[in-house]
Amino acid sequence: MVLLFTFIFLFDSLAWADLHTHTFVLESTNVTRLCNTYNIITVNGQLPGPTLHVRNGDTLHVTVYNRAKHNATIHWHGVRQIRTGWADGPGYIRQCPIQPGEEFTYTFTIIGQEVTLWWHAHVSWLRATVHGAMVILPKDGSSYPFTQPYAEIPIVLGEWWNSDPVEVEEEAKLSGGLPNVSDAFTINGQPGDLYNCLSSGTDFSFDSGKTYLLRIVNAADNNHLFLKIASHNLTVVAVDASYTKPYRTDILILSSGQTTDVLLIANQAQAKYYMAAKEYTTIPEGNFDNTTTTVILSYVGSNASATPICPELPIYNDTATVTTFTRSLRSLASEEHPVNVPQSISDSSIITVGLGLRPCEIGGNCSGPNNTRLAASMNNVSFVLPDIAILQAYYFGINGIFTTDFPSNPPVVYNYTGDVPKTLWAPISGRKVKVIDYNATVQVVFQGTNIFQADDHPMHIHGYDFYIVGDGFGNYDNEKDPGSFNLVDPPQRNTVRVPVNGWAAIRFKADNPGAWFVHCHFDDHVTWGLDTVFIVKNGPGALESLIPPPPDLPKC
Repeated sequence: MVLLFTFIFLFDSLAWADLHTHTFVLESTNVTRLCNTYNIITVNGQLPGPTLHVRNGDTLHVTVYNRAKHNATIHWHGVRQIRTGWADGPGYIRQCPIQPGEEFTYTFTIIGQEVTLWWHAHVSWLRATVHGAMVILPKDGSSYPFTQPYAEIPIVLGEWWNSDPVEVEEEAKLSGGLPNVSDAFTINGQPGDLYNCLSSGTDFSFDSGKTYLLRIVNAADNNHLFLKIASHNLTVVAVDASYTKPYRTDILILSSGQTTDVLLIANQAQAKYYMAAKEYTTIPEGNFDNTTTTVILSYVGSNASATPICPELPIYNDTATVTTFTRSLRSLASEEHPVNVPQSISDSSIITVGLGLRPCEIGGNCSGPNNTRLAASMNNVSFVLPDIAILQAYYFGINGIFTTDFPSNPPVVYNYTGDVPKTLWAPISGRKVKVIDYNATVQVVFQGTNIFQADDHPMHIHGYDFYIVGDGFGNYDNEKDPGSFNLVDPPQRNTVRVPVNGWAAIRFKADNPGAWFVHCHFDDHVTWGLDTVFIVKNGPGALESLIPPPPDLPKC
């Protein structure tokens, strides 16, 4: 019966969609960066990994062979995974990892999403080198709701360490302190020629007068990134696979995990221009990667020996520029691409997100302030990964893996963005999840905190797109702030940046059953426990329920 049901579901999907079959081999690969050769984990020997090309409505079968030394999974970032949560990928949440020497096939369908998403590893910090873009074209016979480009170019921003990122994470976990910052940022896997060692990356060639669609992904593990092209304006037309009203700007900000699609018109003089990216952070200078990655845009006919024109990027902590960009984005809100913002709410939460400190173990030597260990939490709960996947425990009724008492409001009310008493700095450890009824209309306010150190957090919810209806600085006011919410054409995303010492409010309809990971997309914050799980119950009908697990689901 299970196999028959699964077959009927897949047949129904494939009857109106193309099927794409891919093979991913995770393997050790020698690559040269910053004048040295390193052994890293890649997919099919590529950095970034393969770009997947599909159409809205297509189904993918991706078989992953783990030939690496680490456990691994692949997450299809931003893909809704309607009823196919087993294919979502985060380790110990949706599945147990694919162990070295093992394999697993991910099967899922792209439903109602277009333009750009991406994929990445979702165990430890493996995504630093295991990631790639996903190009989603409109359905056959359809076109973009913007000027058709002459050409399309994936731009994958990343981070580079001169050591194994998994070992960087492990060292930080053992010490309880901050991890080493990256040694470089990258564009399509290359640092660029502003570093001491020149890269050998491929530059881009543009024809004068042509329009190009740049599909930009921020795959960096722990950073928001500014991006700018010298002398050129860009027009934002989509974010996180959702169309936007055209927004013209000369600067982009992408939080970790976000995608942004822009049109570039090659309307400048025949010359060479740098595309450049650098970190945006509110952390004091000196404690972050303050380098700039570049790639050269060369107009056809330009002087081959010409020096590229360099853009002026914002200062590293230019929050005003970030805020202006974020608040300028609007959903397209057209007849073909309607906006369905929940106007009334049946499930409301306020969730604090932030960093904290724990006492060091007895006899331990921790590198946090005053011999403490760094921690992170949501509503004062620092999440601890289980030994068996949450979804498996939920689906098969395995007790003792998690509890369903994640608080919908902060357990203690205090001045979240003020001078927080040290008695509130240490979170509790737990594996608490939030249960949501099927078809509930959900509002979540993520409230940043100033515990130990204020930071802004890119919060990602698996299995859902959501509308960002409002944001602000300071403490969220439940009486006053909803009056300024945009319920007409707010941007729809899968990852929202919570401002430093501020808040962000999102809304969505809980129409996708399963156990969905909710977490900060900074890998170091996830390591410290800034995550939880939303379990959305099955609906009343057979087509409103999670399908059974595939027979080759990895075992713990």
